[in-house]
Amino acid sequence: MQYRLVFWMGLMVTSSCFAQATNWQNSPYNWVNSPSNWENSSYNWQNSPNNWNNSAYNWNATNGVYDNSGNRIGYEIQSPQGVTNVFDNNGNRIGYAPRGTK
Repeated sequence: MQYRLVFWMGLMVTSSCFAQATNWQNSPYNWVNSPSNWENSSYNWQNSPNNWNNSAYNWNATNGVYDNSGNRIGYEIQSPQGVTNVFDNNGNRIGYAPRGTK
């Protein structure tokens, strides 16, 4: 009897911790955050490195991402769904911030 109680309590604690660690809103498996979603793809013109607004050669671009030394390492775009996508200068998606977490 005591072993069952300990087992169930351990299971509840484990599942509770798992639920907190895998918030669906932040998950890359959530379609809104997925790189397979057209809104997050670099093949979408809005996100493309070939779009002058995202180009490393555009000195007036306001969406650049820089390292601590001041070197441009990429750019960020916010999707219509509210996800902020971070791309390197070649258009590879290197990160994202879910809606409302920027």
